[in-house]
Order: sequence, then structure tokens, then C-alpha cells
Amino acid sequence: MRRTGFLRPQVLPFLGLLAALILSLVLAPAPHAAAAPTGKALADPVRVMPLGDSITGSPGCWRAVLWNQLRDAGYTGVDFVGTLGPQGCGQEYDGDNEGHGGELVTNTAGQNLLPARLAATRPDVVMMHFGTNDVWSNIPPDRILAAYTKLVEQMRAVDADVKVLVAQIIPMNPSTCGECAQRVVELNARIPAWAAATSTSLSPVTVVDQWTGFGTAADTYDGVHPNASGDAKIAARWYPALASLLDAGVPGEPGEPGEPGDGEAVCTATFRAVSSWQGGYQAEVTVTNTSSSALSGWTVTVAPAGGGRVTQVWNGSLTTSAGTARVTNAAWNGTLAPGASAGFGAIVTGSGTGGSPSAAVGCTARAAS
Repeated sequence: MRRTGFLRPQVLPFLGLLAALILSLVLAPAPHAAAAPTGKALADPVRVMPLGDSITGSPGCWRAVLWNQLRDAGYTGVDFVGTLGPQGCGQEYDGDNEGHGGELVTNTAGQNLLPARLAATRPDVVMMHFGTNDVWSNIPPDRILAAYTKLVEQMRAVDADVKVLVAQIIPMNPSTCGECAQRVVELNARIPAWAAATSTSLSPVTVVDQWTGFGTAADTYDGVHPNASGDAKIAARWYPALASLLDAGVPGEPGEPGEPGDGEAVCTATFRAVSSWQGGYQAEVTVTNTSSSALSGWTVTVAPAGGGRVTQVWNGSLTTSAGTARVTNAAWNGTLAPGASAGFGAIVTGSGTGGSPSAAVGCTARAAS
């Protein structure tokens, strides 16, 4: 039969010591977990769209490098978005992107290809490295920048708070284009001023210098597309600009599609050819106030396709530079209530004006005081 009763006295000191040890472990404060990097673990995923051509998407392995750099640094709430998927790169990463091989930014704008892509993905941040194929095709910088403007307007029509990171594009020196290297220099030199004019407090446009320190001999495999060294350099330049936005709390409070923030002046412009003849055509441009407050004025950029030039306007004031026209409102049509429209007419002449006339247009608004 099992014996019951008191334990022998010599056992009690040991049990008391053991109990004290257990009690001290239970009551001791738990060690602190390693703190997550401040501001990096975001409650809602930030949707980031890599936008461009083959340098972004074919395969665009700098995106894989950047994605893993962000994850390693604790930025776990980032969702790369796009209608295209990954193309390998030999490492796990979020490969969604909007890098369409061979695409010209002037065609993306002129054919209105971006709105459907934006509607499907609704990015909070867009990283745009775009224009390499335009440079290769000898498209003037003014037309490329006018296309940039139109794309930014289309981004803001989907989310008025969208943040845009735009690259001064990497150098290019393909064997079939001896002039391309200098054309890149000329485009990149124009981007900072364009960004400053396009940026708003609600939707800033930030320039990211991808050109400086990048060499086509060491960092590309064909004078155009980055190799592993080039991918690392591109990711290293995007990282601080994107991390800065994430630390600042992107995405804020996005508006409804087409609804700008309070007090932000936003307008759009549409272009329509009215009649044409050999060597020229007449066009109408309609300006619409798409913001929730009144405008006191507007300026529209018009870059006709095919080398055409705006030579005359009415109901506006015309200035031109390197093929791009800038039309500022007249005294009687600059003030626009929310949703209201105004317009001006134009004559376009020059080579390439036959066929189906078209132009890339962009609009900058001035808010009523």
C-alpha cells in the first residue's frame, strides 16, 4: 500500500528553494522583444507601381533587389502592383509591375493606355523610369515631358494624393544609336524643372537621379539594359526616396477616383482635331476644372505628334519652345468653377500633320485666392 503522510524534514529546504526559484521566474519581467524599425511596419499595405518600359519589366530585376532591401529593413507593408507579373530574377519577391517592353511614354500618353492600368491597381506611389525608347526614337524632350504631365494627371484622376517618383533615366549607348547618349543627357537636364512645375503639396513629384554613377560599359549588358551591377545601383537609388515616403506615412487619406483634395487646383485638357488639310489642321482643346474649388487660371501644354507645331491660337495666349506650345488662358476664360470647362482653338502646321492628327496635352491650374 502506498504510504501517505508528511515528507521528511530534510526534503523541505530543497523544495522551498525550488519553489522560490520557480516563483522568481514567473514574476520576473519578460525580456523586451526587438523593436520593429520606427514607422516601417505599416497597418495598411502601400501600393507601389513600378512604371516604365523593359528596364522596369523585362525582367527588371532591380525590383527584386529593392523589394528585398525593403523587407530586410523592416518595411513589410509594401505591395508592388501592376498588371504584369514577375519574370524570374532568381529570388523571392513581389514581382507585379507596369514595365512594358518596347513601350514609348509618348505612346502610353497619346493612346491613353495608363488609365485602365491605374484603375486595376490604384497605386499610392508610382516609381516611373520611362522614356528610353522615346530617346532611341529621337522624340524631343518637350514631347516626352508633355507625356509625363499627362500620365501624372491620369494618376491624380484616380488618386489625388498619389506620390510620384520620377527617374532621371539611366545612360544608354547602344551600338545602333550614336546620338542616344547625348539625348539622355538633354532629357535628364529638363526633368528637375518639369518636376518642380508639376509637383503639388498634395501630390509631390520627386526626382530620383538614376543617371549619375551609372556606366553603360560596367552596368549594362548591351549598352541599354542593366546587368546585376546595374540592378543593384538602380535599387540603391530608388530605396531612399521610397523609404522617405513610407516613413512619412504614405498613403495618407486617398480620395475617391477623380476627387482632388480640399483646396487643390487640378485641371485636365482634351485635344480634338476639327478639320485638316495638306500640311496642317485645326484643333480644339477643352480645359476642365476637376478639383473641388474654383480656378483663377490655367496653362495647357500641347505637343503635336509627327513634328507638327502650334502656330496660332485663339481664346488663349501662346508661347512655344522646341515643338511644345504653352497656352495660357485669356482674361475671360481663366476663372472656372468646379466642374466647369473652357477652351481654345489652335492651328497646327508642319511635317507629319496628315493622317489622324493627335497631340499630347497637359494642364496646370492656378487656384482661386
